Amino acid sequence: MTAQVDYLVVLCAATSGAGGELLGSDEKELVRLVWQQVDVNNKKLGKVNELLIKPEVSDSIEAKEPEDVVTEIVEEEENGSGADCVFNANSLETALNMFHLQLTNEVNSAGAGTSVCLCTDGQLHIRQVVHPEAASKNILIPECFYSFFDLQKEFKTHFPSSNLKALDVYTMAESLSIPAEVGTRDPSDTLPPEVAVQQVQIMANIVLTLLSEPLCHTFSNPERVNEKFETGTCKMEKVNDNTVIRARGLPWQSSDQDIARFFSGLNIAKGGAALCLNAQGRRNGEALVRFISEEHRDLALLRHKHHMGNRYIEVYKATGEDFLKIAGGTSNEVAMFLSREDQIIVRMRGLPFTATLEQVLAFFSPADALNDTCPVSGGKEGILFVRYPDGRPTGDAFVLFACDEHAQCALRKHKEILGRRYIELFKSTAAEVQQVLNRYSSAPLIPVAPAPLLSVLPTVSLLPPPVSVRDCLRLRGLPYTASIEDILTFLGEFTQDIRPQGVHMVLNQQGRPSGDCFIQMTSAERALSASQQLHKHVMSCQRGPNSRYVEVFPCSAEEMGLVLMGGSLSHTHALTHTRNRSGTGLSPPPCKSRRLSPPSYSFTPTPTILPTDAAAALYPPLGQVLLAPRPLHPGHAYYPSSAQLYMNYTAYYPSPPGSPTTVGFFPSPSALSMPGGLVRMPGLTYNSKDLINAMQGYQTPVEPLSLLSSSLMGQSGGGDPPVVSLPSLVSKPAAQYLDLSLL
Repeated sequence: MTAQVDYLVVLCAATSGAGGELLGSDEKELVRLVWQQVDVNNKKLGKVNELLIKPEVSDSIEAKEPEDVVTEIVEEEENGSGADCVFNANSLETALNMFHLQLTNEVNSAGAGTSVCLCTDGQLHIRQVVHPEAASKNILIPECFYSFFDLQKEFKTHFPSSNLKALDVYTMAESLSIPAEVGTRDPSDTLPPEVAVQQVQIMANIVLTLLSEPLCHTFSNPERVNEKFETGTCKMEKVNDNTVIRARGLPWQSSDQDIARFFSGLNIAKGGAALCLNAQGRRNGEALVRFISEEHRDLALLRHKHHMGNRYIEVYKATGEDFLKIAGGTSNEVAMFLSREDQIIVRMRGLPFTATLEQVLAFFSPADALNDTCPVSGGKEGILFVRYPDGRPTGDAFVLFACDEHAQCALRKHKEILGRRYIELFKSTAAEVQQVLNRYSSAPLIPVAPAPLLSVLPTVSLLPPPVSVRDCLRLRGLPYTASIEDILTFLGEFTQDIRPQGVHMVLNQQGRPSGDCFIQMTSAERALSASQQLHKHVMSCQRGPNSRYVEVFPCSAEEMGLVLMGGSLSHTHALTHTRNRSGTGLSPPPCKSRRLSPPSYSFTPTPTILPTDAAAALYPPLGQVLLAPRPLHPGHAYYPSSAQLYMNYTAYYPSPPGSPTTVGFFPSPSALSMPGGLVRMPGLTYNSKDLINAMQGYQTPVEPLSLLSSSLMGQSGGGDPPVVSLPSLVSKPAAQYLDLSLL
């Protein structure tokens, strides 16, 4: 609409809850519509109309007795509000249709060929009141509510210095020298009937003033409300951080259309509703939604804890990077599959690995059931199987249907049998298709290194305990929305003592922040000082109102590496605990008492059981043990160059502190009678025949085989740890090493 309209209908919507800038934020029902018609060409005002709506569910009415409700309604009708015409409606649907009918009659009485458009004070009346309530009640909204003029924006074109967020009817009237009585009313209170009529009359005078000289304003570009959500793929482009929100608490069966219905009245970008999946490929109840502008994003944040059915939905700010991780990037095959618009996507899960396209088509359209058929759109081209990079099927598939009726018919086949398995069916989205395909078809973030066959440092008294310098900090209990900037702000003056790239966030199995973080400091003294000054201080976040007290205590690099590589730290006692396989113990919180905060853990010495000769043959000198990581094949590394990776449900950010020390080589001791390597295999069975058969592929003779008893090794239980000597097949020129990758 580029030409100026003939008639403007100044509209004010009032709910049973808060008004003003909080209008619609409390999810209260619409109870009153007040409007007045303005003849743009002749600059004349029409009569003021008021439409009363009976709410279906109201907290204030439920809390009262029926007699009190009747009395209140009668008194309200007797008092009146100053409107010229008052109408009554029993429901919202009747009220909207009645409003549209009255509006049409007024326009038609003025003559044929006239155009009309609504005009409201801000965006809330249409976007936050009428559309959300109509969507929650499945009411079809008349066409006149899909375009309107925002009087505040029209006023700002002539007064650019005014603050749009601080504008209201009385402020605009004062700037235009229009007489208006400003009342002292709390915005959180319900808007009285007489005040609503007064605001409409003031708005009509503002419109006349804008139309008159010297302003001569033209109402030509109205605000638009999208009638439906446009599905599609998101191109790999930069997404503005101020246009994305994260919705949490969604029902698991919700689709992108359900999300668009929840944000009805706000314009979502094409393909801007992306459902999130967890590490197992299932929906986790979260979605990222991208709007066309920051203004619509801010209105969406006002719907925090509004209801979708019986569940309330949490709405938070998100970033464009978060949205691109979920909805961005796809292959050509997926792009071709999603190129058909206005298609309903259904996800199939649990398919037999031998399932074919013909079997899927027959599943939805069996030949023996004429009334229970739901044809797939495009036939075989409307089916997309999800496969691993090597071509193996995953048991998932996506199917296209031409209309919602066919999709609902297909969903009724949920858990029916195909072959010998029951099939799970879900309504899906384009973003979910991309996530699933990207998850299965892409290479893993980190290659899995083979597990070491034996420990590098045996836990016997012959080896001195490792010296641990507690030059790192562990932050526990972080807010889940905490970012790197929030952590640096929390550390304050100690930020300058952080090593380069020394902040490491720990993520859980679902890829979310676990509330833990490790900081590498320049010295143990600064780490101890930071822990004593910052322990149990409150951390605030920029992305939300979350604030929590954070536990800060020093730890060593070995403890940090253990957690980041997928292990865990257990609470231990300084005197009674002995070292085991579960961890190295958790450094205690800082405390002024030395007995409660020892600088390091001490362990009870283990008496020497292994003879010196046997120890020299089995365990080489500590200086010969190579603690460097075992080299993998070319092109494979423990840590990729990406900024974030997952390994054993944890992650480094932005980079690991160094190479791990849990995998390495064992040198061959010089005490052996023949060149070769020495292998220790704890936990094996007592049968040496099985062990000899297992080592036949390495050309190992029987003679070098020797089994050491449990008592000799000082072990408390388990199988005998055999010691096997390998030939010179695995030896090297300069020194004799055993490469564990050969095993």
